[in-house]
Amino acid sequence: MRVEDIKTIAMYGAGTIGGGFAAYFALKGLNVNVFVRSEGSIERSKPKVQEAIDTYIKYGIVSSGEGIWEKIRFTTDPAEAFTGVYFVQENGPENTEEKHKMVAVMEQYLPEDAIIASSSSGTPVTLIAAEAKHPERIIVGHPFNPAYLLPLIEICGGEKTSPETIALAREFYAKYDKAPVVLNIEKNGFIANRLMHALWREEIALVCEGVCSMEDADNAWTFGPGLRLAAFGPAMNYELGGGDLGLKGCAIKFGAMTDAVFADISDMKKVPAEWADLSGDQIIPEMAHFPPVIGNTKPEIASFRDNIIISLLKMHERL
Repeated sequence: MRVEDIKTIAMYGAGTIGGGFAAYFALKGLNVNVFVRSEGSIERSKPKVQEAIDTYIKYGIVSSGEGIWEKIRFTTDPAEAFTGVYFVQENGPENTEEKHKMVAVMEQYLPEDAIIASSSSGTPVTLIAAEAKHPERIIVGHPFNPAYLLPLIEICGGEKTSPETIALAREFYAKYDKAPVVLNIEKNGFIANRLMHALWREEIALVCEGVCSMEDADNAWTFGPGLRLAAFGPAMNYELGGGDLGLKGCAIKFGAMTDAVFADISDMKKVPAEWADLSGDQIIPEMAHFPPVIGNTKPEIASFRDNIIISLLKMHERL
């Protein structure tokens, strides 16, 4: 099987992730079969697809959603959804037993060399594939929200996943303007969430210790390193900031400062009990202080976020 041969893909489930994925891959020209378990699920899923399409229309990516909807077919019949399909994005709940049932359904109809990519954000792929007939073709293909915009896909194989499957999946995602990264070993949280949680843990610690407000911590990130990180990751930014010696120069010049921060940085193992109430209280003034260009309601703030993401993706030529 070659990536060029994949003209139709399938979604197993179409909630926030699956609906967004369906819209995205249809936008990119693929036919998308969306399998859900009931007619009621179809009606609940369609607004998730439309939400993504509305964003594309709002920001001029498409003039209408007609061409996207023409590429998407909903069905409650697994034979119709999976027969002859060589790539499936599974978007089910984080429940190992449920994922085993989903794999069993798909394997009744998929070709033997079809790839099953789970959107799982927590269930190890080795567990997902534990009862599969063909565990060698199962991976995690973990997206980041909103999946219909953000290019990142974290690919992780399990103990029995074949190298060929990983290579094909990476080629497939890249062909359709996603940005796949590959884990060489299974790791809780994959790559991006581990990086994000390191940052989030430190923000929680700073706020709980009274060092600063949540709003100031967010602003420190947004208007400092966050702007640079919209272009490149930390390593490349240090390379650019390290003078003639680049990243190596940073290690030399800033080693002592880095050691001092490492020695003092949070190593908390649990979220503090007071954090739920404290964070809820502190997010309210942060939202209230946003300027009119952003807005103060969640829909307005989300729209501003999407506009920023789309502008950056166009600069990266990813959309």
